[in-house]
Amino acid sequence: MSTAALSVERFSEAHWKSLRYFNLYRFAVATLLFFSVLLYPSVFPVLSPHQGLQHLVLASLYLLSTLLALVLAVRFRQHSSAQLTTSVMVDVVVMTLLIHVAGGLGGGLGSMLLVTLAGAGLVGEGRLVLFYAAMATLSVLFEQSYRAVQNDFDGAAFFHAGVFSAGFFAVAVSARLLARRVIANEALAKQRGTDLNNQTLISQRVLEEMQDGVLVLSHDGRIRQSNPRARQLLRLNGGSKALLGDCSPELARAFFAWCREANDAAVQVRVPVNAMQLQVRFTRTGSTENDVLGFLEDMGRLQERAQQMKLAALGRLTASIAHEIRNPLSAISHAGELLREELRGQLYDRLLRIVLDNSQRLERIVSDVLELGRRDRSYRELINLREALPASVEEYLVKEQLPGEVVCLEFSGMATLFFDRSHFHQVLWNLLGNALRHSQGAVGSVRVLVCDGLLADQVELHVIDDGEGVDDDCREQIFEPFFTTRPHGTGLGLYIARELCEANGAQLDLQRPGPGADFRLLGRAVGC
Repeated sequence: MSTAALSVERFSEAHWKSLRYFNLYRFAVATLLFFSVLLYPSVFPVLSPHQGLQHLVLASLYLLSTLLALVLAVRFRQHSSAQLTTSVMVDVVVMTLLIHVAGGLGGGLGSMLLVTLAGAGLVGEGRLVLFYAAMATLSVLFEQSYRAVQNDFDGAAFFHAGVFSAGFFAVAVSARLLARRVIANEALAKQRGTDLNNQTLISQRVLEEMQDGVLVLSHDGRIRQSNPRARQLLRLNGGSKALLGDCSPELARAFFAWCREANDAAVQVRVPVNAMQLQVRFTRTGSTENDVLGFLEDMGRLQERAQQMKLAALGRLTASIAHEIRNPLSAISHAGELLREELRGQLYDRLLRIVLDNSQRLERIVSDVLELGRRDRSYRELINLREALPASVEEYLVKEQLPGEVVCLEFSGMATLFFDRSHFHQVLWNLLGNALRHSQGAVGSVRVLVCDGLLADQVELHVIDDGEGVDDDCREQIFEPFFTTRPHGTGLGLYIARELCEANGAQLDLQRPGPGADFRLLGRAVGC
């Protein structure tokens, strides 16, 4: 590696800036001396009028040398030690000559060398500063010896020169010690800066890869920072400086309620723009601006995890049901059918009917559970609801022997659904059966409404009845397995309907409270 490369490596940008400032100081001093000699030679006692020409020539050369050193420090960023050493040597020679023509150290110019040595020690990080002090000492002592040879010997002048020489070394040692401390602090700051930068990069990477959204909120509910997942969950465009209320009014209310109470309990909110259900938890950052961290979890993803675990357990359960329950159940049903052929009285017939009815009920439960275990085998396609719905509804009404006028169909918008056809058939039949059981059975008691969703790629299918509706106590339980209000119901119809909807990337929920039930299927109107 070349000497220039070593010099560039050793001197950082901060050190080059220090060298430029050092040369700028020298240039300012040289400019002051030059104009003082040129315009007002009698202003300073050290500048005698009869020696004005010597002062002018010396000041001019010093000004040119400082200007050249400043240009080199700015434009020629190599050989930094050589540039600094040359500048110090020029100052030592010029100041010594000025001291000589000014009549000795009594003029006060010797103190300028102290400043030069201190600056050189700090800029050069203590390197060669003792050499600079030695050169300054030899120069001053040589000037004083030359003056003693030319004139009478003056002991006080030599003592004055010795004091200045001791000051040179004192300044040099102090500058060296201070430079060492500066170097140590700079190395420590650089290492801590590197560690902080690495930690920042790691933290940023972690935040970007997190599956949960992270928000940094100000006390007025403004989003200061957010990670990509939070921007995705809240559909943020700018990513920051947005108001929380613009993304979700429920989220803003939860935030201000937390600011008043400051509890650690998580709350659930809904984002209107994408109808996502989020779980939110707030905590303080401890920053000087009292910012608040908000952690957003997608409830759909949490439910999907639970669903995967549930499906794994359900798969094992359905396999056991298929082998351990269905075969004995078929044998019981077959034996009951054979016993029905014998006539042994009313009590015998009633008991036999109980056995057969419960066997059929168990058979339906087993069939539903087995079908639920195959919910992951979905083959989605684009279904034209204007064609598929009337056929499915008519088939159901014929099967149940119900009049066709009891169900009313209404269509608007695209009326297409990206769904597995067999799954859609089963979901629709479950919803229709539930609606017809709780309706009044009159003309138009059940309405099947198809319309576009809030987003461009969404479609809504509503099954609405004119019954009494769902009690508030049961609204959260109707989608749970084996929950039923009918004596002979299995409690799996709505549960299976929701599971099949989720398997097809759709949502099934119960809408507005009050008279009549409104079940909404929210799915995609276009394919992937």
